[in-house]
Amino acid sequence: MPATPPIRSKPVSRRTVLKAGGTLLLSVLAPMSAQAAQILAVRVWPAEDYTRVTLENDTDLKVKHFLVPDPDRLVVDIEGLVLNSTLKSLVAKIESNDPYIKEVRVGQNRPNVVRLVFDLKEKVTPQVFTLEPVGNYKHRLIFDLYPVKAVDPIAALIEKGEWSQDDKTNGTGAQQPAAGSSARPAPGSQGSASSQPALAGQAATPGQPAAPGEAGNAGQTAVPGQGSASGQPGAAKAGATASAPGDAGNASGQSPALAAQSGKPAPGDPDPAPAHHKPGQKPGPEKMVRMLTIALDPGHGGEDPGAMGARGSREKDIVLAIAKRLKDKIEDHPNMRVMLTRDGDYFVPLGKRVEKARKVDADLFVSIHADAFVKTSARGSSVFVLSEKGATSSAARWLADKENQADLIGGTNAKGHDPQLASVLFDLSTTAQINDSMKVGKAVLGEIGGINKLHKGSVEQAGFAVLKAPDIPSILIETAFISNPEEEARLLDDDYQDKIADAIVKGIRRYFAKNPPLAKNRLT
Repeated sequence: MPATPPIRSKPVSRRTVLKAGGTLLLSVLAPMSAQAAQILAVRVWPAEDYTRVTLENDTDLKVKHFLVPDPDRLVVDIEGLVLNSTLKSLVAKIESNDPYIKEVRVGQNRPNVVRLVFDLKEKVTPQVFTLEPVGNYKHRLIFDLYPVKAVDPIAALIEKGEWSQDDKTNGTGAQQPAAGSSARPAPGSQGSASSQPALAGQAATPGQPAAPGEAGNAGQTAVPGQGSASGQPGAAKAGATASAPGDAGNASGQSPALAAQSGKPAPGDPDPAPAHHKPGQKPGPEKMVRMLTIALDPGHGGEDPGAMGARGSREKDIVLAIAKRLKDKIEDHPNMRVMLTRDGDYFVPLGKRVEKARKVDADLFVSIHADAFVKTSARGSSVFVLSEKGATSSAARWLADKENQADLIGGTNAKGHDPQLASVLFDLSTTAQINDSMKVGKAVLGEIGGINKLHKGSVEQAGFAVLKAPDIPSILIETAFISNPEEEARLLDDDYQDKIADAIVKGIRRYFAKNPPLAKNRLT
C-alpha cells in the first residue's frame, strides 16, 4: 500500500487573524453596550418657583454635578450612559422664556459618561436626585434649579399688582380714594401717595385717618377697633374667624367686608372716619384696612398629571383652568385677593403648597381637584376637610391616600424633607381649624349642590396632607368625576367651569359674611 501523504495545513493569513480578533473584541464589548442605560424621555418644566429637568431611564444612574462661575453654568456627568437621540432632544426643549436656563449642551464626555452643561441666566441652587419607578414612570433623574434667593409669595403679589387694588380702582367702576388721602402706595407701585389706596392689611398713618372710600369702601374691609396707638394691627392669628370687636352687634350677620360693597356700614359698625378733623377735635380710633387673602391650590401639575379621563383629559389641566376662573371671580370683589400655589404646568410638593399659603397669611386655603374612581359610574361633587381621628368613610380614606401620593408621582427630594416639621404641623392642626374648615365646606357644598349632583350630601373628612395648615381654614373640592365620561365632558366645558367657580365664590362669601376674620399680627 502506498503511504498516505501527510495532511498539510493551509498557511494562516494575517487577514484571518485580524478577523478572528475583531470578532472576539465585538463579543466582549456587546455585553457592555447592552448594559448601558437608555434615556427613554426628557421633560422640562420651567416656572418662576424653579425649573425642573427630568430624564426618564430604564435603570438607576450615577451622577456628579458642580457649578462653574463666570458665566454661571451647571455641569452634570452621568455615568453608565451612551448618548442617544432622545437625550439630544433636550437641547430643543429649553424655552427662551425659561427663568433660569439659557441653553443646554449635551455630549459624550468619555466612554460611558455623558456630560450636560446648563448655561444659566442667574445663579441657582441645584437639587439633583433620583426617583424610583412609580405609576407609569420608570427610573427618573431629576434636576431642580432653584433661585439662590427664593421667590417670596408676597413680593410676587406686589409685582403682579395684586397687593393693592389699583387695578380695581382704575377703569373698573370701583370708587377711587378721596383726594388728600394719606394712604401710602404699595412698594414698587407708581404714583404719589395721594393717588393710591392703602396697603392691604396696613393701618392708616397715625394721626391721619383714612378718607371716606378707603376704609369700608372700594371693597376694602375696615375692621373696627383693631388698630393700636402705633397703627399696628392686633395680635390675633391669621386665619382666626372669631368676630372682630364691634361685629358682635351686627344683627344681619354680614361682615364688614360685604357690607362695605353696598357703600353702607353694617348695623352696629361706626361710620367711616372723616377726612379731616375740626379744630381742637381729637382723632377718633384708627381703622385698619383689612383684605381677605384666599390661597387657591390647583392640584397636581408637572410630572404629576393627576387623574386621566376617557378622552385623554388630565386633571392637572382642568383644575388649573377652574382655579384661574375662580381667581378672576374672587378678585371681582375688591376686598379680596388671591394667591395661586401654581399658575402653570409644574409640580409643587404638598408641604410647599401649605407653606406658600402661610407665608401670605391666607385667610382660607382651597384645593381644587377632579375626582376619579375605578368604576366609571361614580359621579358627583364633594368637599373634604382634615380629620384628626380618621376618615369619615372608606371612600374618603381611599381618596386621601391617592391624593397624598402626589409627592411620589410628582417627585420630591427626600433629603429636603423634614419629618419632624411635618409631625409638628400635624400636631398643630387644632380642633378650631377643623371646625372653621367645616363651616366653609358646608357653605361651599351647599352652593355646588345647586349646579351638580353631590357625591355625598355632607362634608367628608380624611387625612389630606395638603389641608394641614394649623392656622388656616382649609378645604379640598372635588369638582366632579373625571373618570365618568359625562362628567368629564362637563369639566371640559367652559360653561360648567364658570358655574362651578361661581358656586365656590358664593360659598366663600357666605362663610366670611358669618365669620369675619380678625386683624392679623403681621402687616400683609
